[in-house]
Amino acid sequence: MSNICILGSGGWGTAIALLLLENNHNVTLWSFSDEECNDILAGRENKRCLPGIKIPEAVSITSDINCCRNQDIIVIAVPSHGVRSTAKRIASIVPAGQIILNISKGIEEETFLTLSQVLGEELPHCQIAVMSGPSHAEEVSRKIPTTNVVASASSDVTQIIQDTFMTPNFRIYTNDDILGVELGGSVKNVIALCCGILDGLGCGDNTKAALMTRGLVEMQRLGTAMGANAETFSGLSGIGDLIVTCTSMHSRNRRAGILIGQGKSVEEAQKEVNMVVEGVRSCKATKGLADKLNVEMPIVSEAYEVLFNGKKPAQAIESLMNRTKKHETEGCFLNKI
Repeated sequence: MSNICILGSGGWGTAIALLLLENNHNVTLWSFSDEECNDILAGRENKRCLPGIKIPEAVSITSDINCCRNQDIIVIAVPSHGVRSTAKRIASIVPAGQIILNISKGIEEETFLTLSQVLGEELPHCQIAVMSGPSHAEEVSRKIPTTNVVASASSDVTQIIQDTFMTPNFRIYTNDDILGVELGGSVKNVIALCCGILDGLGCGDNTKAALMTRGLVEMQRLGTAMGANAETFSGLSGIGDLIVTCTSMHSRNRRAGILIGQGKSVEEAQKEVNMVVEGVRSCKATKGLADKLNVEMPIVSEAYEVLFNGKKPAQAIESLMNRTKKHETEGCFLNKI
């Protein structure tokens, strides 16, 4: 039995708290907001993110950041833009060697750093790991069979997390490619947002399949340019997460994209979804990374134009379809392995 604190009381953080309780761990769920903490405590339910899922009394719920003290594992489940500030708050609390598991997905807009790199800057005395994969909180909380992958520089840490988190309905694989696992989970949100836009426009299955396939190519291009393993993107955090986020109505990115495709503004779409749409932030950061590294990512570039420069989605599709003729594997990782 381990003491585990989850920082972030959104849907994914709440689902992980329930999963860990199933494995008989001592679980604390921390909320940034006193108001949300009190709302969850009042009904033992996260009505905004996981309606209908009861949170047992055995899960401690608090807004006191000191809950991080004396924990075997601390899980970071706050939105990507809150990772650095949260890490700063716990830096003086957690001891050297503390295991920190990041399950948030995104790239920091201002620095273009992955979230494990952000955590490494703020918590250099800790052992950082990341977990990602096709895992909607709505399904994990209902014990629907799910698989994820955990990555760390330490095989001992990945083994500890694998042993701690695995249940009969939540299977975890290990990997040592932290960068690849993180990038897959970040860039897929941009592609999922684009898939939603296609749905909102009334495009067909052919169009969506093309977008997902070429989106995976862009994900691999960026990853390999940054030093990630190409093979990682064929796994759970790459194509696995891409498939589920692009096709499911559980996906807030796809839902926001549908609204944008139907003519709503980015701000209106995010407000209607009423949860953080990571694909919007990830698009800006991914575009910045691609420009910095001179990586060709036409889908991400067109998404950026739609989200931030007012380009019409139909015009973006036209631009993509009328690009210069190419060989399918031109510039792809397949030419390098």
